[in-house]
Amino acid sequence: MSSLPDDTLRKILVQIQQTALQSQRALQLSAQQTAAKERERRILQLTIGEISQIKGDVNMYKGVGKMFMMIPRKEMEQDLKSQEKELTDDIASLNKKSKYLEKQFNDAQSQLRDIFHHAPNKQ
Repeated sequence: MSSLPDDTLRKILVQIQQTALQSQRALQLSAQQTAAKERERRILQLTIGEISQIKGDVNMYKGVGKMFMMIPRKEMEQDLKSQEKELTDDIASLNKKSKYLEKQFNDAQSQLRDIFHHAPNKQ
């Protein structure tokens, strides 16, 4: 490490710090998105549960802009289940992304520790 000029070391250090900071911000954003998708999925699950408790052929209405359209019960259930599946897939992909970002952040942190641990003490 000491064979490299100070400018080069400084550039490497700044680059590693930027990587760590970007990874940490992206990780926080990913966690927020995951929490929001989890809430949406839970609301859909509760809605599906409520609809399944209703007996008989009941009129269902779906909000479209500022109005409501009557939709057959089967179509409403299929639509809600497909939305739930889409949210589950999104959550799974966000979890994979979070794991990658966490690994990237930890790698940058360990690189910074190694640099400071092996750096000569200048006084």
